[in-house]
Amino acid sequence: MDILQYLLYGFKVAMTPINIIWLIFGSILGTVLGMLPGIGPTTGIALLLPLTFTMNPTTALITMCAVYYGAMFGGSRSAILLNIPGDGAAVASCFDGYPMAKNGQAEAALAISAIASFIGGMLSTIAFVFLALPIARFALKFGPPEYFALMIFALAATASISKDELVKGFISLLLGLMISTVGIDLQSGVQRFTFGIPELQMGIDFVVVIIGIYGMSEVFINFEKIARQHSFSVQTKFKRIWITLEQWKRSILPILRETPVGFLIGVLPGAGGTIAAMMAYNNEKQLSKQPEKFGKGAIEGLAAPEAANNACSVGALIPMLTLGVPGSGTTAVMLGALMIYGLQPGPLLFQQHPEIGWGVIASMFLGNVICAIINIPLAGLLVRVLSVPPKILYPVIIGICFIGVYAINMSIIDFYLLIIFGILGYFMKKLDIPSAPLILACIVGEKIEQYFRQSLMLSNGSLSIFFRSGISVTLLLLAFISIVYPFISDYVKTKKQSPKVI
Repeated sequence: MDILQYLLYGFKVAMTPINIIWLIFGSILGTVLGMLPGIGPTTGIALLLPLTFTMNPTTALITMCAVYYGAMFGGSRSAILLNIPGDGAAVASCFDGYPMAKNGQAEAALAISAIASFIGGMLSTIAFVFLALPIARFALKFGPPEYFALMIFALAATASISKDELVKGFISLLLGLMISTVGIDLQSGVQRFTFGIPELQMGIDFVVVIIGIYGMSEVFINFEKIARQHSFSVQTKFKRIWITLEQWKRSILPILRETPVGFLIGVLPGAGGTIAAMMAYNNEKQLSKQPEKFGKGAIEGLAAPEAANNACSVGALIPMLTLGVPGSGTTAVMLGALMIYGLQPGPLLFQQHPEIGWGVIASMFLGNVICAIINIPLAGLLVRVLSVPPKILYPVIIGICFIGVYAINMSIIDFYLLIIFGILGYFMKKLDIPSAPLILACIVGEKIEQYFRQSLMLSNGSLSIFFRSGISVTLLLLAFISIVYPFISDYVKTKKQSPKVI
């Protein structure tokens, strides 16, 4: 009963006129920033930070949270319409969202992404209310060995998505790990694969890789079609932005299954929405009775990662608010903002400043409703991007790619990297090499290396440290199962289909 009383108090705080105004502003701003490649919630909140100094701490944190989950809603818009994910968390939305749009189902794709994001956000916010402190304490049990095992599981699960071409999946994985090694080694200070270029000393930003692999390569592929005077049919007449009852039945179970996955991954500091979305997509493909439809416009393949990445954004706030441990880069910026106000996030925050803790939680319920209202009506305008002639659309996409890349580091060298990764993505598509393992490996490669080395330092070089913890053993076992399961499943299906000899 105390929890409900606190929650009602939180709604009283969140529903003050000034907080509602900033909540709406943050949701709109987050949606727009989420659509822009290379910007995303972290950059958006960082740019917004000076403005929040004029607000009280509660309003400032409500606004930053609204930008955060607003960006999770918006990131899928450019992924669905242009095959350019707004940030890493929207990568999995490209796999089936873009094929749906090309197949004349842009309305359904945009609608289900908003619906799945709304349900994922609301359910995870409810879980936040009741499970925040217990889950945050569990996350503290993760040390370097456990995080290493988690990353291995994520990589193995993603590589196994392409079970028919598992070798190609691991080739993509290795390419991503190679890209992640570029820069200065944090422990030894040695420069690796920088080729004497100072700008590469800080490594290659994974957003540059994402935009190149997905955005530029898509342009190159379609320029080839234009040169041959062939173009794909573009939907020009649009119906109501909604889904059919059949599409809803196919989507609801993936949404409900993958929301807890995204929420739990969000709680783990450093895991992030990309891992949550990739795992959700892989889970649904493995569970599907028709996995061959994934990647060709399966609505389940869009609903699952959308629910997971929104749930992840809520989960990432738990360790930040309850323990002062940021669950993502975005929440790290929020943590810095709170400290500027002289507040120390942790369990005492909810006791000493209940208006902040419970006001933010209540604002999440309101913010998800606002984001759904914003995204579904605006979808009708956004889908018209597809009706632009390809000879006009693709130069515009190139411009968006270059602007997005430049906004990250303000470095000209990123332009060259963008073109290189665009060419790499072009040949990967030509050779049917999946891009998802490369992207995930590029994102977690540096972390997985550091966790591995830290673990060996703790054990004096003994690999047994990875088998001392039940958590790490379980995760490594799941990684092994995710690789062998497709083969076992195929074997069982073959045995069932083979005629019995009497």
